[in-house]
Amino acid sequence: MVCKMDIQDLQKEVCLKYEAPFYHSDTSLKLGIASNVKLGLLPINGLRIEPEGDTVGWYIWAGEESSNDPNFFQPLHVEYIKEWIPEVEKYLGLPPGWRFLLANEYEDVWFDEEILNPT
Repeated sequence: MVCKMDIQDLQKEVCLKYEAPFYHSDTSLKLGIASNVKLGLLPINGLRIEPEGDTVGWYIWAGEESSNDPNFFQPLHVEYIKEWIPEVEKYLGLPPGWRFLLANEYEDVWFDEEILNPT
């Protein structure tokens, strides 16, 4: 079992690997997650916008595309992400504007300025 401090260390390692500043995701706050994550669909996608209110700004979904359906994402406290999809937990220290895509052994992590400046 990985303890909370170990997770934060892993998150900092991911940030260091991709030359991104560490941006804590408070486990008492919420992220948006699509229920399709539990279906085993790939790839797993995540993107982080600026946090607002009681959220950390993360949105996570499975499959090629997200949805505009207002019910596509449901709120989930960050502390429960390990019960849904533990392999994404180490990416949650990336700051707003960052994305990840995971599929089996494939990992892609990048900064997407359009997340911060929607047109």
